[in-house]
Amino acid sequence: MARTKPSISFEFFPPKTLDASFRLWETARALAPLAPDFVSVTYGAGGTTRKLTHEAVTTINRHYGLEVAAHLTCVEATRAETMKIVQDYADAGIREIVALRGDAPKGQERFTPYPDGFAHSIELIEAIAARGDMTIRVGAYPEPHPDSSGTDADVAWLKRKVEAGATSAMTQFFFDPETFFRFRDKCEAAGIDAPIIPGILPIQSWSGTKRFASICGTSVPQWAEDAFARVADDPQAESELATGICIELCEKLIDGGVDQLHFYTLNRPELTRDVCLALGVKPTRKLEDVA
Repeated sequence: MARTKPSISFEFFPPKTLDASFRLWETARALAPLAPDFVSVTYGAGGTTRKLTHEAVTTINRHYGLEVAAHLTCVEATRAETMKIVQDYADAGIREIVALRGDAPKGQERFTPYPDGFAHSIELIEAIAARGDMTIRVGAYPEPHPDSSGTDADVAWLKRKVEAGATSAMTQFFFDPETFFRFRDKCEAAGIDAPIIPGILPIQSWSGTKRFASICGTSVPQWAEDAFARVADDPQAESELATGICIELCEKLIDGGVDQLHFYTLNRPELTRDVCLALGVKPTRKLEDVA
């Protein structure tokens, strides 16, 4: 039986150097022909790339014809400053926000609300929703958030986000499709009816992926450790292994009823593009037709 072709979306991060800028624009140009539902652009840790994020969001929207969801956090800004950013996006024609609490600024072990700032993501969501002109997306955690007491608490918090005005959620990445399915079942049992989109991290670097996993609380399975250990000295074999693992994960999710996938591209389009093509997502535009 042929699998259903999923709808897709991509995450980019804002560049900090000239070379990184070229890589972002090439990534957007390479993936735009696949007609994603939307692309998102992150904030740096502690809100350090606020201006760069705004520039990247507006440029991608203007030049690549993509719907862009701008990440926005509660970090290092007052409520008024944060809502001014939302208004600036609205003025630029941006109609989607990924509303997040955000990580603690550098030098702080835990998130502490900024003076006169939003205390957490739900307050931010409520304020944006009150405008009535933004689609609000949020994060979700199939494995416990580092600051959470457990998955049940994460599910309860996600439900509050949806009740506050969020319309969909993208999950943190994971290796085992059953991790997502168990989380989805808990969310359904809790009465959460907003779409929960699995976040997919194509493995560009195994060592880098493990570092990222340790930061965000993603479990690293032994089978993956063993598999990448066997190809540690062969970059081509490592790339082929990463592609195969990602395709298999996506296929199992689709077989389990998933119809949307959100890819964390790390501003490197090749692996994400290869996976999407393998899943039957075909370009709808020629690359040369993308600005």
